[in-house]
Amino acid sequence: MTDTTTEDVVVYEVVDRIAWVKFNRPDKRNAQSPTLNRRMAEVLDELEFRDDVGVLVLTGEGSAWSAGMDLKEYFRESATKGLEGTRRAQRAAYRWWEQLRWYRKPTIAMVNGWCFGGAYGPLYACDIAVAADEAKFGLSEINWGILPGGGATKVATNLMSARKAMYHAMMGENLDGQQAAAQGLVTESVPLAQLKDRVTEIANVLLKKNPVALKATKDAVRRVIEMTYDNAEDYLIRAQEAADSFDPDGRKEGMKQFLDDKTYKPGLGAYDTSKQKS
Repeated sequence: MTDTTTEDVVVYEVVDRIAWVKFNRPDKRNAQSPTLNRRMAEVLDELEFRDDVGVLVLTGEGSAWSAGMDLKEYFRESATKGLEGTRRAQRAAYRWWEQLRWYRKPTIAMVNGWCFGGAYGPLYACDIAVAADEAKFGLSEINWGILPGGGATKVATNLMSARKAMYHAMMGENLDGQQAAAQGLVTESVPLAQLKDRVTEIANVLLKKNPVALKATKDAVRRVIEMTYDNAEDYLIRAQEAADSFDPDGRKEGMKQFLDDKTYKPGLGAYDTSKQKS
């Protein structure tokens, strides 16, 4: 099934259970304006519980993924409305970043080009990030006189070593896709010509997994990062119990196909979810 929408600042297409969502301000290098941020929240709402969507891919139209916040619309024009304007603009952005972080479907950032500053928010929010070797990453805020706000500094320190994050934030120098992968900002990097094929390959693997287990795993990884070992151990026990109660047939079917049917090996592939009771 294919479903397409062409709402101006954000566009999406659903093909074979993959929702391809695009920032669509190519003339502004897909900078995030208050309008784009509001529309992105609507798009995420529209897609989250659709049965024909199993994976969401976030990418950009043209030569950029997202150049961060639109300096004119997000900063200057919002500031003319005082604290209220600033807070409203911030909420519009932070809301959909948070929604993406805890999204019900697996999410992949397909970073096809420029990824700067405020774009680190949705970059971090996606579960997996695949970049083009030709992409450019940067915290350029220091170059125009502010600190990397909006969570960008937190993203850098969460994904990079302390020394690398400090250098990245203070110097305002760019990283290409391969450097970003080596320093932990993205999962991997491939040539731009291979980017969509690689993301499609990952998405198709995810589509074969148990969706309840995927959601529980996504949440578990994000939660335990900031926990002590003992707290994480306790949380994971409770999380597994909750997942089993919500999807009691999932584990049973997986174990049956391995132990009884002998149709797969867990270390070499996934069980056939199509045979599981819905």
